[in-house]
Amino acid sequence: MSARASLTTRAALAAVAAALLLLGLKSYAAWRTGSVAMLGSLADTGLDLLASLVTLFAVRVAAIPADHDHRFGHGKAEALAALAQVVIISVSAIAIGWRAGARLLEGQRTAEAEYGIAVSLIAIVVTLGLLTYQRSVVRRTGSVAIRTDAVHYQSDLLLNLAVIGALALDQYAGLPGADPLFGIGIALWLLWGAWRASSHALDQLMDKEWPEAKRRRLVEIAARHPAGRGIHDLRTRSSGTHDFAQFHLWLDPQMSVAAAHEVVEEIEQALAVEFPGCDVLIHLDPEGRVDQPGNSLVETDLTKDLSP
Repeated sequence: MSARASLTTRAALAAVAAALLLLGLKSYAAWRTGSVAMLGSLADTGLDLLASLVTLFAVRVAAIPADHDHRFGHGKAEALAALAQVVIISVSAIAIGWRAGARLLEGQRTAEAEYGIAVSLIAIVVTLGLLTYQRSVVRRTGSVAIRTDAVHYQSDLLLNLAVIGALALDQYAGLPGADPLFGIGIALWLLWGAWRASSHALDQLMDKEWPEAKRRRLVEIAARHPAGRGIHDLRTRSSGTHDFAQFHLWLDPQMSVAAAHEVVEEIEQALAVEFPGCDVLIHLDPEGRVDQPGNSLVETDLTKDLSP
């Protein structure tokens, strides 16, 4: 197993372990308090566990090397897992909001707030530790699945604070509507988190281009080679933590195949320093060759926009 795969697998396993611990604690607290806010936090943790299991499966699949049927690798398994997590979060939010609305109409009160508050404080400490580890792994691997999984646990911090506030206001301040109102707020927050988490996964599945600064950096490095006469038709995308780039390179029409091949090798080596692991494909064109006249996406010489 690669170092990257090992890191993402350990991060996914840590999330599963944390979710199992919190699931047990919150189940007990929800039973003792009868709080809809705690029930919402419990449901969120249960779905966190399911989502983390999906993440664990996805990062293992994404780590499988390219094979005969998947020549670009399996990196998009992470994006698919992220979308599955978004669905899970959304269903959880709708269920919590429905339950909170019913409790608000019924006017029921919570009980034994100290159990819910104590469990929520423990959950905050556990979640902070997990998030610190997940962020470290994301910085080192760029895993979209671990990043999306972390969104769940980031929301847990607010959820646990909301549970504490709901129980305190309901039992100690005498505000019976606080608990279901906080539950509705939690549901809305989860929906917002699901919306944010979906965008990055969709970008990968739709093969969105790299950010402009990253694209420009690639062109700058490729254009340094003195034999190059222009670069056009640059296409980039990401799949999991794997980057892909392809472009057309104008060269002297009189250059031999051997010499042109050497130029390509040297440019690929230079790009590998700045973009390690990136799969680069360079197509050679004789200088001035226009394949699709009038198509600015294809035929614009990108080196003209570089500063002298």
